[in-house]
Amino acid sequence: MSAENTITLYCEGTPNPLKISIALEELGLKYNVRTLIPKIAATTSHKEEWFLAINPNGRIPAIVDTDEHGNELKIWESGAILQYLVERYDKDYKISYPRGTKEYWQMTSWLFWQVSGLGPMQGQANHFEMSAFGDYPYALSRYVNETRRLYRTMDKALAENPSGYLVGDHLSIADIAIWPWTTAYKYSGLSQIDEFPHVKNWMYRLLERPGFEKGRNVPSPHIYLQLNELPDEELKKLGRERSVWIQEAMKRDAE
Repeated sequence: MSAENTITLYCEGTPNPLKISIALEELGLKYNVRTLIPKIAATTSHKEEWFLAINPNGRIPAIVDTDEHGNELKIWESGAILQYLVERYDKDYKISYPRGTKEYWQMTSWLFWQVSGLGPMQGQANHFEMSAFGDYPYALSRYVNETRRLYRTMDKALAENPSGYLVGDHLSIADIAIWPWTTAYKYSGLSQIDEFPHVKNWMYRLLERPGFEKGRNVPSPHIYLQLNELPDEELKKLGRERSVWIQEAMKRDAE
């Protein structure tokens, strides 16, 4: 592994980018950070040509790295970035498992479960709970209840694995992909994490790892755990403040 920081991470402090900063810290890799501030990113940065040349979908996270021959690599979508990082840099299987093993396929299944299930469902629950103008009881019921079902699925899996991890006997990118989303449970309409005791224990136990503690604060202090302690009305007020620039971004995306 090169001591040079050839990796640049494009991010801000929301769940999907946090997966990458945590993985980078757990692997002990040096990397550069370029922050796309939410209010700016919602109006300009994500859509500027320099960033679209990195990620044509105009979303974060994304990374730029160089391969063994010095060729530039541009990788986007958090699941793809996690797979790239472990395939290239995790030769000792610190946060992964050898390809072809039972644990490898279980890890991959949970990774895809997050990017295709938990992330989209909890993200929509987040939006309709905190950021949508008006009342949408059907949408809120649909997404919050599906998020709750997904948390039950994870809680059962953690209960059945004596190691306390989702897969096998050690941390993997399955845990890393899911953890940032679970810290935002109340922002997504789940009032109490105590409903999922194994998820709660897992979430706080991972927080004790130096890689998680450092990675969750890239590029700015991680606030989601503190948000869970806010009274409901104060949390909703914060959501309404964010909804203004979210709605502006939605209008631009529709153009």
